[in-house]
Amino acid sequence: MLVQAILIGLIAALGKFDFQVGTLYAFRPIVLCPLVGLVLGDLPTALTIGASLELLFMGSISIGAYVPPDETIGGVLACAFAIQLGQSTEAAIALAMPIATLVLAIKNIINAVMPIFVDMADKYAAKGNLKGIYGMHWIIGLVGMVNAFVICSVSFYLGADAVQGVLDWVPAFVLSGFGVAANILPAMGFAMLGRLVITKQLVPYYFLGFLLCSYAGIPVLGVALIAVIIGITKFDLLGGGAHVEPALEGDDDDDF
Repeated sequence: MLVQAILIGLIAALGKFDFQVGTLYAFRPIVLCPLVGLVLGDLPTALTIGASLELLFMGSISIGAYVPPDETIGGVLACAFAIQLGQSTEAAIALAMPIATLVLAIKNIINAVMPIFVDMADKYAAKGNLKGIYGMHWIIGLVGMVNAFVICSVSFYLGADAVQGVLDWVPAFVLSGFGVAANILPAMGFAMLGRLVITKQLVPYYFLGFLLCSYAGIPVLGVALIAVIIGITKFDLLGGGAHVEPALEGDDDDDF
């Protein structure tokens, strides 16, 4: 149990470490939950939970001054508790957002001291001290990693009985409602993404994919592969298109 708690904490710390190396999206539940499943010996359940939680947190992004709930710790702990207690995906969804919101409150307290390191980084930048800036960057990241490790390790080691009590107290119809919500989440998540990326030029391709699925019976994977081919040909990613020189308006005499 102790070893599993330590490994769960390291998985959460790995998610926080992702921010230090350029945000490769390794902090997302769809990446971290399978690792939790490997530690707890239930990879199939972890894959299902990870995909569902990814849809839950798909629109949870930081825009401007808004700080979203912590999807990294929320996803890791929700997946770990659900697998340990033998619960379903609905239980993981019920746990994920409250945990993520509570962790956000804890982070806000810790982040109150972070401007000290930011100010020091500004001073190093004014002096042209690149190593000092790197040092502040890694100190801030290390604080986040230690915070995630401690929260996840201690919570998993001590909190299983408490979480089971909460799940026993929650009425069955509430968990059933989370199951229904889990089926709605994909549509909501893609709608949120659609608002960010859909333009007039892309709308025809959107309806093309819908028609291929609805009337041609092509599965989603097939439509995705067709989209990849369209993207390759449209943007000439293979470099096989003929190079066309830009047309010049007028002639040499126009300068005179």
